[in-house]
Amino acid sequence: MATLAPVTATHAFDERRLADYLRACGLPEFAGGLTALQYQGGQSNPTYRLEAGGRYFVLRKKPPGDLLPSAHLVEREYRVMKALADTDVPVPKMIHLCEDTGVIGQAFFVMEYVDGRVPTAPGLPEIDSPDERAAIYDAMNEALARLHSVDWRAIGLGDYGKPSDYVARQTSVWTRQYEAARTDPIPAMEALVEWLPANTPAGDASKKETTIAHGDYRLDNMILHPTEPRVLAIVDWELSTLGHPLADLAYNCMTYHLPEGPLWKGLGEIDCGALGIPSEEEYVAAYCRRTERAGVPDWEFFMAFGLFRLAAICQGVYARAIQGNASSRNALEVGAKAPMLAEAGWDFARRARASPGAPEPARDA
Repeated sequence: MATLAPVTATHAFDERRLADYLRACGLPEFAGGLTALQYQGGQSNPTYRLEAGGRYFVLRKKPPGDLLPSAHLVEREYRVMKALADTDVPVPKMIHLCEDTGVIGQAFFVMEYVDGRVPTAPGLPEIDSPDERAAIYDAMNEALARLHSVDWRAIGLGDYGKPSDYVARQTSVWTRQYEAARTDPIPAMEALVEWLPANTPAGDASKKETTIAHGDYRLDNMILHPTEPRVLAIVDWELSTLGHPLADLAYNCMTYHLPEGPLWKGLGEIDCGALGIPSEEEYVAAYCRRTERAGVPDWEFFMAFGLFRLAAICQGVYARAIQGNASSRNALEVGAKAPMLAEAGWDFARRARASPGAPEPARDA
């Protein structure tokens, strides 16, 4: 289960004012007030469990303070999950979106509380059975394939993002985000900033590959059934847009290349076979079967791109921690991961061939 703690002073809000507002919005459970606890572990939008009238709800809001451009868009999270409600992609039910910052200081939304398990690490140490671990990974794989199979136009998301040039646009966006949050120099990030645009796969410009991209698809961003290896809800859609499915898949597979430890959630030093966890090759093959894809071209490029994005995200967390408005207590430690992630991304760049004839990256970082 996700860890709950008292609301921190940085992320506190007027609970009485919020309760009155939600009651006026047609939620009678809040007539008697509410009790709020804050979820720990997330590094982006502060998330709370609200108890009111004998029911639980979940509130997710923007963090306080000066925010990086186009970041923490809870409005987009609400929109995409609401649009997916009538598909076979598991998401929580959306209840209310408030864009009026006068209520609790920032825009927020309220959604249903989903009772289930949130995995603590990719190795699933809380699970005893290798067969159950295998089934959980297969359920995660299936949910991603379902997401990438959704007709995004049919559910009203035709304008949720531009249907081409996803990688090029994202590289530009995260370069700006990184530069806005830069503290100490990270040579590998500077190298990736130059290399990624020059080696983007030609297929990125095509609309044929466009799907809904979650943007942060990983095991701890989903809620599992309390006793069964089933995904009840995919959460944390802050980075979602229309994008390239292989970028989502590669991001999901980065865990195979990261170490395991208190601050790292990786499988890099774990005997996956002994635990029942599929290898990266097996996981990718299962996704390809489900999506009827012949293969995964430019895999090294997409891994380098995903690690670059995650490094930029961690750098933003670090900058917010320095400012004092990060969402989690371990934000400084998480933010310090950026250099290692950038180095890992640059290592993939050294091996990548983004298109036939593309030069091998030669710059040392």
